[in-house]
Amino acid sequence: MDKNVGRRGFLWSGAVLGAGALVTACTSNEPAAQASAPAAAAATAAATGGNEAPGDKVVIGFSAPAADHGWIAAISKNATDAAKQYSDVELKAVEPTNDINQQISAVESLIQAKVNVLVILPNDGEQLNQVARQAMDAGIPVVNVDRVFPDKLSYRAWIGGDNYGMGVAAGHFIGKTLKDKGVSNPVILEIQGIATLPLTQDRSKGFADALKTYGFTVTAQQDAKFTVESGTQVASNLLQAHKKIDAIWNHDDDQGIGVMAAIKEAGRDEFFMVGGAGSANAMRDIQADSGVLKATVTYPATMAGSAIKIARLIAQGKGMSDLLEQEVPQSITLSSETVSKDNVAQYLPIGFES
Repeated sequence: MDKNVGRRGFLWSGAVLGAGALVTACTSNEPAAQASAPAAAAATAAATGGNEAPGDKVVIGFSAPAADHGWIAAISKNATDAAKQYSDVELKAVEPTNDINQQISAVESLIQAKVNVLVILPNDGEQLNQVARQAMDAGIPVVNVDRVFPDKLSYRAWIGGDNYGMGVAAGHFIGKTLKDKGVSNPVILEIQGIATLPLTQDRSKGFADALKTYGFTVTAQQDAKFTVESGTQVASNLLQAHKKIDAIWNHDDDQGIGVMAAIKEAGRDEFFMVGGAGSANAMRDIQADSGVLKATVTYPATMAGSAIKIARLIAQGKGMSDLLEQEVPQSITLSSETVSKDNVAQYLPIGFES
């Protein structure tokens, strides 16, 4: 993602104003003894909780795909939970759908309702790019979640996971573990999500790049379509094709339910496995330490809750309190963390249910 936020912040200051943010400016002939409105507001906010203190009423429109996958279900839940934290936020969530045209229509209804700001996780960034641009052109800032719109004029801010970083984290865990065990020429299998997606390709590249630093490569790779059923089938095929395995990286903990079922059915336990995305059930398995799953690498569904917080700040004309800049950044890439038995208790509260 492009990190050049300065020009974007300038371009869309008008959009933020149009969304109802209260912005005032002090002038040089203002009496010295009189605090400016922003300074007074800042002092009041600091005394009552900073950015968390109630501010101008904000109506946030929210649209996401249908919750037919544990991670997507967690996206909607995190957005709803975050909105409930603020007395100054009203969340207008439209019916989730996997139909592109229905999602476009739903976003159009939020534009017509003149919400202050939109939070959108599109089914497909390219296909919803135009309706997001319509919102921006109408003065409604858009916070784009995860699946990015190709036109940077279609969103005010983007927040999402680090797919390449997921692969790197998984590769380092597997590479280091095998090195520490003194394993040479290991058999490493990779079970992808949907191979044709750029996000999958980024994950695989990060994985290969990290393994390379240990002198290792992927032995075999197959995609499992992000479904439990395909996870079972693909894992069964790989287990039959490889009589000896040292490690497996499965990109997605939802499809991992099927992968684990196939492993148990085959009675194989000579290898260890790393999952992907950070589901609660995967973390519980890691915590129990009674099977082959030894770690998972996160792709936080909490990004939706953070998107709601970002949307609120944008609509209220605020920046992020821990940064020096007065505006919310244009792009936020979340890190992918490795969750193992050593730190699973820390991450379990934010795991999603598959």
